[in-house]
Amino acid sequence: MNLPLEKPPAPRPGLPRLWRDFGLTYAANGFVGWLFAITAPVAIILSVGSRGGLSEAEIASWIFGVFFVNGLISILFCWLYREPLVFFWTIPGAVLVGPSLAHLGFAEVVGAFYLTGLLMFVLSITGWVRRAMAAVPMPIVMGMVAGVFLRFGLDLVRALHNDFGIAGPMVVTWLVLSVWPALGRRMPPLIGALLVGVGAALIGGRFDAATFATLDIIEPVIQAPAWSLAAAIELVVPLAITVLVVQNGQGIAVLRAVGHQPPVNAITAACGIGSMIAAVFGGVSSCLTGPTNAIVSSSGEPARHYTAGIFVGLLALVFGLLAPTFTRFLLDAPAAFVATLAGLALLKILQAAFTTCFRDRFTLGALVAFLVTVADLPLFNIGAAFWGLVAGILVSRLLERDDFTSA
Repeated sequence: MNLPLEKPPAPRPGLPRLWRDFGLTYAANGFVGWLFAITAPVAIILSVGSRGGLSEAEIASWIFGVFFVNGLISILFCWLYREPLVFFWTIPGAVLVGPSLAHLGFAEVVGAFYLTGLLMFVLSITGWVRRAMAAVPMPIVMGMVAGVFLRFGLDLVRALHNDFGIAGPMVVTWLVLSVWPALGRRMPPLIGALLVGVGAALIGGRFDAATFATLDIIEPVIQAPAWSLAAAIELVVPLAITVLVVQNGQGIAVLRAVGHQPPVNAITAACGIGSMIAAVFGGVSSCLTGPTNAIVSSSGEPARHYTAGIFVGLLALVFGLLAPTFTRFLLDAPAAFVATLAGLALLKILQAAFTTCFRDRFTLGALVAFLVTVADLPLFNIGAAFWGLVAGILVSRLLERDDFTSA
């Protein structure tokens, strides 16, 4: 069978070549990219898992799965293709799971993770992935995404109101580092907000500094899937869309903008396989990350960017192994700390979602998708995000037919 997967260039770089291509610039970019991934995105997993009733061990196992598995894939792909191809997990997909956990068991959600991975792998080996990515209009997808993310923006506002001593300094720090780009380059705004939030919690006696006195190695929780038609209908297609259209689309665009040629079919195959392996530990679907790839390819020579991606992968392996320690840290932190960190991380993504929704085409369909998703009313035991997509596409098909012809 002749698979449409892009062939890696030859020869593969050996250790001497890797060492020559590596350097301080690529180490710094890789470290900052990894630091971004372990701060607010992890806080989002914690928020979703805690609201969904998962135990500390299950959340730690989820974090292990998405870091360790995707760290291995990142190292392999950066080495094979000599491009910065860093994989983590779909943030909108993780957020999407939150409402589902209110009426589905975690085993059913894990079953949907497996099916999503299988769907993406099939799309990659058949070469249909490009057509699948183009089948759903982006404004309608982003209307659904905005509806899912809105709660995190509201939680940020509530954190400021309910616990200003923690949330206030974090938001001010984020604003200062965002206003002055020279400062922001030395200390990324989200990381600055994280450090200030930890300091405020320690000063206020709201956090136990002994959390890191012992470093616990992960003992993964193997999650047995349950096969549920309701979970499959509710989650598989929306999860696949968040990976293929939202996350991979962003990551591919970021890399192309700086001159790289990411292998789309091979990336999709890796996301499918990675998703099924991460699901063993309860992890959400894998994707090509946009923000981290943007960071690792932000400076230096493009031909050496891949070494920064490998460095991110190595750091991800370490973080995954120490997932219980970091999970305990976030669970012990004040609720406002997690809510503020997650809200700040998603603020610009929420802004971009609204901009894409209402820029030009499919605006009514995007609005309907947003409203149905925000209403959060399941139908036939299937969550609102799925119905938001269905309603948005149906309305656009009926009332915005010209937008499909001009797409």
